[in-house]
Amino acid sequence: MFSMGCVNSYGSYQTYYHLHQFPHEPTSTLSWIGTLQFAVMNLFGIPSGILCERFDSRLVTFVGGLIMGIALIIASFCDTAVWKLMITQGFMFAVGASLVFIPAVSMPAQWFTKHRALAVGIVVAGSGIGGLWLTPATDHMITGLGTAWALRITGIIVFAVNSVASLFMRNRLVVQSRDKIVDFSIFRDLRFLFIFGGGICGTAAYFTPLFSLPSFAIQVSGKSNDFGTNLITIINAASTVGRIATGQVAASLGNINTLSMCTFLASLSVLVLWLPFQSGGTLVACAIVYGLFCGGFIGLVPVVMAELWGIQRIATIIGLLYIANFAGTMIGAPSSSALLDNVGGAAGSVIDLFLAASSHASTVMSVRMPCGDIVIVFG
Repeated sequence: MFSMGCVNSYGSYQTYYHLHQFPHEPTSTLSWIGTLQFAVMNLFGIPSGILCERFDSRLVTFVGGLIMGIALIIASFCDTAVWKLMITQGFMFAVGASLVFIPAVSMPAQWFTKHRALAVGIVVAGSGIGGLWLTPATDHMITGLGTAWALRITGIIVFAVNSVASLFMRNRLVVQSRDKIVDFSIFRDLRFLFIFGGGICGTAAYFTPLFSLPSFAIQVSGKSNDFGTNLITIINAASTVGRIATGQVAASLGNINTLSMCTFLASLSVLVLWLPFQSGGTLVACAIVYGLFCGGFIGLVPVVMAELWGIQRIATIIGLLYIANFAGTMIGAPSSSALLDNVGGAAGSVIDLFLAASSHASTVMSVRMPCGDIVIVFG
């Protein structure tokens, strides 16, 4: 709820930073705070996965929540310079979030088999729920108390809730000790390479609406700040429903097929609803449809990993895959924000095409054939 929820709600901070606190800073610079949150969280997926396999996940999760809370509280005293927020609200928070998120998404795969996709979908729906209530809550706190107190209050809540949640994080498997700390042999598997490439493309597109859609609505469509904030809330609400629903759909269509379908339909929503019209109503419709299907990208990846390579090394494999998410995140949101800054109103079409192309490219995924082989399917 808080590891990804805080990332999903960062658009509220970015909008306020751009309009009030740092009006002379380009949006592309401010987007690096949120970009670092998700990118570094994925980059630290490898050490997080290793720690989960060698230590009690309850301890790993508790330490992660502690780091997240401390990072936000420190950030509240560093909100006079963007580079300080990049270090605290961005980098430091992300390290703690990784220690929470990796155990959370890998744990259901250990405990469930028949309803694994649904179980993981319910777990990752927490990030949508977190973004759903954190976005308006953050907006109200910023408006009434300022960004400093908004960060402090959020930091305290993050630590308190994660401290309780960590008590329920129990490993099912005891991993045998290995000579290699990290087994990179997975990169010799063609299936993993296809999914790795799809992860780069998909993640490059994933956060573009969450970070850029509010600014786009305000700067290009002439909407209010509240309207931009509501778009983030709508995406998170729809994403919550979508992550659970895709878990059910995957039981019938298959995990990999459902994952490819979700990324394709998310990109289609941008081409059909955002690009041609750019009005308030169609932006809301795009937020709903995109939110419904983008959640499958986050929720189904751990399930696909467990389906293809088993649960014994699931935490480490997910951590290795999240290197792709790191690369995609470093490309996506900053690029779209830079386009919005430098091209102005015309950037809307460019952002939309970039988002749609990246998300559609991520549907070039590996699909299991009846014989057990893997082929490439172009969405």
